[in-house]
Amino acid sequence: MSVVPESALAQGKLERRLEQHRSELVGYCYRMLGSPFEAEDAVQDTFLRAWRGFDRFEGRAAIRSWLYRIATNVCLDMLNGRNRRARPMDFGPAVEPIESNLNMLPEVTFIEPIPTSLLSAEGDPADLAVQRDTIRLAFVAALQHLPARQRAVLILCEVLRWKASEVAELLETSVASVNSALQRARATLEERDIAATDAPAPMDAAQQEFLARYVDAFERYDVDALTALIREDATQSMPPFDLWLSGRDDILAWFFGPGIGCAGSRVIPVETANGQIAFGQYKPSDSGRGHDPWALQVLEIADGNVVEFTFFLSTERLFPLWGLPPRLDD
Repeated sequence: MSVVPESALAQGKLERRLEQHRSELVGYCYRMLGSPFEAEDAVQDTFLRAWRGFDRFEGRAAIRSWLYRIATNVCLDMLNGRNRRARPMDFGPAVEPIESNLNMLPEVTFIEPIPTSLLSAEGDPADLAVQRDTIRLAFVAALQHLPARQRAVLILCEVLRWKASEVAELLETSVASVNSALQRARATLEERDIAATDAPAPMDAAQQEFLARYVDAFERYDVDALTALIREDATQSMPPFDLWLSGRDDILAWFFGPGIGCAGSRVIPVETANGQIAFGQYKPSDSGRGHDPWALQVLEIADGNVVEFTFFLSTERLFPLWGLPPRLDD
């Protein structure tokens, strides 16, 4: 009979203790960094630092608070001296739906979406609902306008519901400093008309019915059916291009103008991205056989209409996160 060394047992126990906090730490780091890939790297670095420093952790604080302290420092290090992630709307007003307006900005890194399931964890349903609501693309983008420490304060206080005294201890500062940072962060979000409590509609029977109607309309590329599904003041963007459009008429002008190559596409519903409906879109291949990956579509829905389209074109990075195939054969 083999005996597992005591050190191995201790390591396994520590690994399990760390892993039970993974999803919430990924959510925290994602809000801080705006990228699922950077968030995963930050959590891995957090766990590595925790492994290395566990002999100095004497249980004077809960392991969860200790991990958040490490994760915050990791994120602050990653954010130090770099430009914030952004959305096309951050660089100027909407433009005309013409191909000459389709440009890539040099040295700009855009917000990336994340599968909602990566952030799900067991816990109080109300708390989990708030945490899911605050991964919406617009909210994550608004967070990037905050200085890094203000960003951490707002997420810890408004999203994770930590007390100011707990945040002050984590950041090694005063309660007054935390409250001041929180007040400034709230003011910035109010200027951008963003609230932490804005919530996407739940995926209920009505959402499922809407999803089916949208798939049918888009795959048929039916202008009348699409018109009925898009709100008059809807917007559209296509990262990593800076172009964004405002209004149903301009969106449809793009669909049936420069974007006509999307006619004949197939769209595959996938799990939600940032709490919003998502699809993998495949365009007809130039070879005449099958369909090639084109975009991860993320739709914001309100009152039975699309109010925002985001077409993320970095399919090589994003499709594997949603388990989407590299192409579709006939």
